[in-house]
Amino acid sequence: MRIALLCATRRGYRFLEKLSALAPEHDLTVFSFRETPWEPPFLEAIADLSRTIGAQFIEARSVSAPELRVFWDETPLDLMFTVSWRYLIPADIYQRPRLGAFVFHDSLLPTYRGFSPTVWAMMNGEDHTGVTLFEMADDVDSGDIVAQKRVPIGETQAIGTVMEKVTDAYLDLLAENLPALLAGTASRTPQHHEDATFTCKLLPEDHVISWTDSTPTIYNLIRAVSAPYPGAFTTLNGQKLTIWEAEKVIPQPDYVGRIPGRVVSFQNGKGAEVLTGDGVLRLIRVQLEGEPIQPAEAVLNRIGYTLGR
Repeated sequence: MRIALLCATRRGYRFLEKLSALAPEHDLTVFSFRETPWEPPFLEAIADLSRTIGAQFIEARSVSAPELRVFWDETPLDLMFTVSWRYLIPADIYQRPRLGAFVFHDSLLPTYRGFSPTVWAMMNGEDHTGVTLFEMADDVDSGDIVAQKRVPIGETQAIGTVMEKVTDAYLDLLAENLPALLAGTASRTPQHHEDATFTCKLLPEDHVISWTDSTPTIYNLIRAVSAPYPGAFTTLNGQKLTIWEAEKVIPQPDYVGRIPGRVVSFQNGKGAEVLTGDGVLRLIRVQLEGEPIQPAEAVLNRIGYTLGR
């Protein structure tokens, strides 16, 4: 059989590893694209792995580009998967595989359709996300569901940990459903479209901290966009300051004189405490632009510093 995989990021790399191990006898064609400047590199790793396992590799953002027309017209496909793919796949392409085209998406559809669903789920304070394997359709993330798996989000977990759990769920769903997909016997369940929710694309500038927000809002932003993402950031004396790790202060001291963003305490080994719109947040690891990551108390070492000004 001939399988096309359109993939990106470290998740796409791990998916390719798993797929090649589960279906070593099948012919694979792998598509990927170059990473953006603000994310960890992945293209070369995916290309190298493709060559190692004997798969055909094609670099492309637009799978409908004129130079790929010969490939689609002359290559009979049986199955297609997309993992972390960001670009439009027209019906003329995804309807070609004989057994269907399928998407792995990190939410429990029909909720969180669209971009960066796990990041948005953490920013919104959700206690879970999930993975859905579904059939590709014209409308975004709207196709019939083959299988789903719930993934818990711990209250203090950062995105790196959660994303690894989500990726593990991707691989579990692949292993559990690949035999039926290859046999053409996988079940499909239509989504309840009236329950759909959507997310928009996040850009690095959306990671700026507004210290007038609530403590949970700021805390969730910090852990949702920490490594491998660019991190939530603010300014200190006009210089960019990225906040890589924070924790809630329990119990919360009651400040009746409050200036959001003001540093109110710091202590070696325990971080620096900063006022928010409704409480206090303890910063643990921070990074001034152009400098290494440091303990927060090494940088925010003056009562009266005000972040965000």
